[in-house]
Amino acid sequence: MYTMRSTSGLFVFVAFLIALTKCSRLLVVFPMEAPSHYNLGSSLAKGLAEAGHDVTIIASFKEKSITKGLKYREVYLDGFYEERKKQFKEMNLFKMTNIPMIMRLPFMNSMGNDITERTFAHPKIQKLLDDQNEKFDAVIVENFINDAMKYFAYHFKAPLISFSPVGANAWVNILVGNPAPPSYIPNAFMDYSSQMTFFERVLNNLFDVISSLNTHLIFFPGQNKILHKYFPNAPDISDLLYNNSLVLLNSHVSTTFPVPLLPNMINIGGFHVKPAKTLPKDLKDFIEGAKHGVIYFSMGSNLQSKDLPENIRNNLMNTFKSLKERVIWKFEDENLPGKPNNVLISKWLPQNDILGHPNVKLFITHGGLLSTTETIYHGVPVLTIPIFGDQKMNANQMIQHGFGQSISYEDLNEENNIRTAINEMLTNTKYKNNAKQRSKIMHDQPNKPMDTAIFWIEYVIRHNGAPHLRTAGLDLAWYQYISLDVYAFVISVSILVVLILSKLFKICCRKTKTKTDKVKKNN
Repeated sequence: MYTMRSTSGLFVFVAFLIALTKCSRLLVVFPMEAPSHYNLGSSLAKGLAEAGHDVTIIASFKEKSITKGLKYREVYLDGFYEERKKQFKEMNLFKMTNIPMIMRLPFMNSMGNDITERTFAHPKIQKLLDDQNEKFDAVIVENFINDAMKYFAYHFKAPLISFSPVGANAWVNILVGNPAPPSYIPNAFMDYSSQMTFFERVLNNLFDVISSLNTHLIFFPGQNKILHKYFPNAPDISDLLYNNSLVLLNSHVSTTFPVPLLPNMINIGGFHVKPAKTLPKDLKDFIEGAKHGVIYFSMGSNLQSKDLPENIRNNLMNTFKSLKERVIWKFEDENLPGKPNNVLISKWLPQNDILGHPNVKLFITHGGLLSTTETIYHGVPVLTIPIFGDQKMNANQMIQHGFGQSISYEDLNEENNIRTAINEMLTNTKYKNNAKQRSKIMHDQPNKPMDTAIFWIEYVIRHNGAPHLRTAGLDLAWYQYISLDVYAFVISVSILVVLILSKLFKICCRKTKTKTDKVKKNN
């Protein structure tokens, strides 16, 4: 009876707190056709709805289950994910590991322009924007090669909140005037950690310039063209880009290295991770029946293990067969010829709940940021096989922090390379200890990341866009921001002074010579 009354009282108290909170109408824009991006967007949207807000989310996926009573509306971009799957099927993602750095820029430009155009052209988006009754108190847009989508905030006359799925980086730093010295902050495309060698710093500086030129001279104009194709009366994209009231960053000092952040840039890394739930019986029995522990192996949602070349699959199976540990392998086919008895395969697995089980000793992964965050949350050592995107940079950071190792995709051709890396991580206790330490850092926060996100979103709404958080650097032209005009002035004045002094010196020399000649002539 006491428990029932306590639970009932708690429910009433929570309902009372929610009632006290002003219900805001929020638009969450996450159209990227990648499950990992959607997981972030839907987690944020559901967290806001659970806090009592009225949430509308634009996404390429549908939520499987929504808690009854939540104000949660989906604008489902049907056909988007199917189109992306078709494109991915035509290209072997595992071969992207060899794409030259310089070629990644046009690839990202093309992908960003494609998702932006298809989003604006979708009938459901056109209907949403044409509806005169649609009102929002804030618009949250995933900032991922889709800058023209900041138009949603302009259209609805609402504060713009950007969400960066990969933390502070060149894509968002320039939008709020955040400093990012390339001497120790690597470009996301460069795969470096914060501890770069001299030549890595040289390349990082050069690529930073190339990346910036690409952004301003190619990507932004391309986005501007798409924007005005669908909305001819829209302002120039330059008037939309720098109006961010807030930037939410999917990062934390436990998952990356410390970087400068302006007051309107807030870390909420780990907001999508929840404590592990009880596993399905078959998985639970498999894990708890493993006397020497379990290794979990997954290449994420885009990369699929079934697409690995046969020789690499065989090398992996031979390695797993030789281990005393059991292996859970996310394998996207029902059959795996030659599968060892100590290996369990499945098309889908509850990754967070598996990583949260104390009998899981090692996580073998591609090194995506969501997987990195989840393994840090649960304190599990990581062996990465990075392929593309930010995966190599994440891998280098985990190595730097002492709880990870990395093996290149090419090295998977040799069975001994895989076995050596696994044995090193399972026998050397430093990896486990460092992983636990990283987990402690992530958990040691004054508030839960989701609560932090909710507070700052509500803060922006309460303060009408929070213009007091905006840095004066955004009011400067780009050449003023980097003090190019000051340097030009100092150099010009210095040259002028040198010229004047040189002229005066010549005049003095000429006068002195004239006097000397007169003295000689008189003598």
